[in-house]
Amino acid sequence: MNSLEEPTDTDLVAACLDGDRDAFGRIVGRYQSLLCSLAYSATGSLHESEDLAQETFVEAWRQLHTLRDSDKLRPWLCGILRFKASRWRRSDGREPVRQAEPLEQASDVPSPEEPAADLAMDREEQALLWRTLERVPELYREPLILYYREHRSVEHVAVALDLSEEAVKQRLSRGRRILQERMLCFVEGALHRSTPGRVFTAGVLAALPGLAPKAEAAALGAAATQGGLLAKSAGLAPLITAIAGTVSTVLTLRANLDQARTPRERRAVVRITATLFFGALGLLVILYLLRDAALRWPARQVLLTVACQGIAVAFMLGWPAVVLGVMRAMRRLRTSERLQHPELFQDPRDQVGSPEGEYRSARQFLGVPLVHLRFSAPDAGAPPVVAWFAGGDRAYGLLFAAGGWAVAPFSIGAVSVGLVSIGTLGVGVFSVGTAAVGVISLGCLAAGVQAFGWLSALGWQVAKGSGFAIAGTVAVGPVAFAPHANDAVARQLLSHPGAEQTQIVFLAVVSLLAMAPAAIYARSVRRRLGGRPATSRQP
Repeated sequence: MNSLEEPTDTDLVAACLDGDRDAFGRIVGRYQSLLCSLAYSATGSLHESEDLAQETFVEAWRQLHTLRDSDKLRPWLCGILRFKASRWRRSDGREPVRQAEPLEQASDVPSPEEPAADLAMDREEQALLWRTLERVPELYREPLILYYREHRSVEHVAVALDLSEEAVKQRLSRGRRILQERMLCFVEGALHRSTPGRVFTAGVLAALPGLAPKAEAAALGAAATQGGLLAKSAGLAPLITAIAGTVSTVLTLRANLDQARTPRERRAVVRITATLFFGALGLLVILYLLRDAALRWPARQVLLTVACQGIAVAFMLGWPAVVLGVMRAMRRLRTSERLQHPELFQDPRDQVGSPEGEYRSARQFLGVPLVHLRFSAPDAGAPPVVAWFAGGDRAYGLLFAAGGWAVAPFSIGAVSVGLVSIGTLGVGVFSVGTAAVGVISLGCLAAGVQAFGWLSALGWQVAKGSGFAIAGTVAVGPVAFAPHANDAVARQLLSHPGAEQTQIVFLAVVSLLAMAPAAIYARSVRRRLGGRPATSRQP
């Protein structure tokens, strides 16, 4: 060990196994830069990287007797380090106080020579350094870090990573190009995001003491002008929506029973209606319980918020498929029953294309009927209803449509799509429903640019509700996540004078619009298809 020649790893390992701590110190000195560099590449923290490297050396001292081939000391140490780094990523290693000791147990630490301002600058440099390096794939990041920590030695990097010098040069070249590109994107993006906008304006206005918001403040953007009324209405939205949904369900059930001609059809109508209604009700109950749990256990709010949004998105994506599937099944059932029980469909009203079962206006505009309404249950293969004003199971209107599946500029249905849409699931520029998706959306579950929901509001810019509220700019709610959540800026953007006086009128109109077509349609179906003659009734 006292030889002038540099001892090999095998010599040092043998000495360590004999209890020579100085020999292990030479191992630490030989590989500390390598392990700290690899740890930094994995964690992005100088402090954490040194801690992991120290833990690796301590573990190596304890387990040195398990090393079968002392020539493999370097890769063995790297393996321990990589395992610890992987475990660090999965654990709470990112918590700043993970390894903090109580103050009374802390030993005296010499004061640093650098003044506080220099240390603060070091921290800023470290943050910027990792902000840039973390965008580089690990395949190129490790050689870069080792290269500049090993005094720009390609040979040292090649040995440390078991690579050829040519491979190291290629990875360094590629890593430098990525660094240049990422750094340029970072600077451009940071400067663009630093531009003051309407949030800055709202913050200034919110900070002014004793100044009532003026019309100019309300005109800060769509969130303030268009969203104010809806934001004030969000509290009563669930009650109005629930009433409208219940009434529409009862009316739809009555219409479907009047359309049914066989016991099997009637049982299917009752079963499907009950399943869909109570299924949607159960979904709302689950989301309400998640909201209640988030209020009870604030520490779990993030997890519960993710669960709520997952369920809400699943409903919004799955409901159209369910509705289309139900309508397809009912059409097949009608065709099957017509073939198996022809005696129950002898009434002229039950013939395919009968005037009582379907109305199509003679007048047309641009080759499309002005009005097309289907009152009877359709058979398999029946085309959708298409007109300027359309109504039926699948209705496509150039102006208005109502039905189970309704698509039109103004649409109402179980699934409604249009500029203005109202339904169990409304999708449009302005949407209202149990679940609403649009530029401006209002409902129990709402998602859009500006979302106002009772249980869940997910907004690209604005979100407000009585449960979960998540937005890219401002959010107001019991469980809110946004750059400005439940603060003065959020309240300023969502304020709107006079909204309290108009919210009841607004919601009353919405509920009337949702229930009126269902009531008119159910009445028309009963008048045309209900009260069958005794001769045509099933014994």
